[in-house]
Amino acid sequence: MNDIGQTRQRITGPPGISELLLVRHGESQGNVAATLAHQSGAHVINVPARDADVELSGTGREQALALGGLLAGFPEDGRAAVWSSPYLRARQTAEQAVRTGGWTTQVLLDERLRDRELGILDMLTSAGVEARLPREAERRRWLGKFYYRPPGGESWADVVLRLRSLLADLDRLYPGQRVLLVCHDAVILLIRYIVEGQTEGELLDIAGTTAILNASVSRFVRPGGTGRWQLESFNVTDHLMSEGIPVTEHAGDANVHPR
Repeated sequence: MNDIGQTRQRITGPPGISELLLVRHGESQGNVAATLAHQSGAHVINVPARDADVELSGTGREQALALGGLLAGFPEDGRAAVWSSPYLRARQTAEQAVRTGGWTTQVLLDERLRDRELGILDMLTSAGVEARLPREAERRRWLGKFYYRPPGGESWADVVLRLRSLLADLDRLYPGQRVLLVCHDAVILLIRYIVEGQTEGELLDIAGTTAILNASVSRFVRPGGTGRWQLESFNVTDHLMSEGIPVTEHAGDANVHPR
């Protein structure tokens, strides 16, 4: 952990949330299309809708049901506030899981949990960026994943700014309580970056070697809502495997470090 992160962890103030559950949405039709495009060497991903409107695949719906089975095991006094990215694949995952789990919790949508905006790179594979936008490909390699901002899009650093705002609001709204967030793979990695006070290098080491699995659950705890966050579990899919539901891995570009 860097010095800034350690300093943040030492700062005490009013209690905030005491437990944070992070869930990646179930497999989406866009995940499937992107993986097929990368495997075939295609330049363009044949997505069925704009990013915000891409639905879950059949497997993704099964994963959301299995996530609901996990939520059903929570005692009533241990259930959480549920916030979701407004993107359809995340909202479908959250609503299906909450309904299947028997929770009466309302799923709250917040645009700060949306996936990273890709701008000019939207719908392009890595091969497509290299072929059609070679200068952008070179700039992306030079800057690395964290600071590269495609024209019309966001860098990971940009996403971090909106997530810091969200986490501050959650601390204010739910002191001493558990909160469940349903969102996207990059968002989960960047929330981990924030709460652990990671450096850019530490974040990119994880991003370059670890795919956040669909419908996986990661858990952070902070007893009493103050002090240092502790990572209790990361990228867990036991609830899928116990039900015989496929565990799907749809990762982005692993070339994340600046070079």
